[in-house]
Amino acid sequence: MSTTGTTGTTGATSATRAKIVPLISSDTAGPLGAIHLPRLWAKLMLSASGLLPEGYDECGPGFDQMTLTAMNLDRQKTIDYVRNNKPTYMQFEKWVIEQNGGKIDPERIRAHNEAVRSYKHNDELASHMREACGLVDQMISDAVTLNKLEDLEEFRSQLTRR
Repeated sequence: MSTTGTTGTTGATSATRAKIVPLISSDTAGPLGAIHLPRLWAKLMLSASGLLPEGYDECGPGFDQMTLTAMNLDRQKTIDYVRNNKPTYMQFEKWVIEQNGGKIDPERIRAHNEAVRSYKHNDELASHMREACGLVDQMISDAVTLNKLEDLEEFRSQLTRR
């Protein structure tokens, strides 16, 4: 699409196209084995296309930053790479490996995955998220599960607003 607002074959501009909830869970990994990396890529791709819903961070301070740090990636350089290249997921993983000199220590990936999986939201936020999603089980406070449920509820909400 050009900057003049011309449309593609669908006749929709980025301003009129529906935003897309990133439904790839933080506990999803690609062939590299690093969880959350596919979700980070998806959010960056959605943002670069003008399709990330309001309220979703393009590259936020939580799991996104944890993943960038663990993969030794510069935040702005990563955002720019995706914006400018719109890579496939496999091209993105290859780029991540290249940023690490061609190899990432499997122990670094394991430690990152454990940190993401074990992260818990604070009690107040977890309670709010459980309530918003209709989750009765008060014992669930891990961020991966609550974030996933929040995404699913936002997806449902988008579909039923029309």
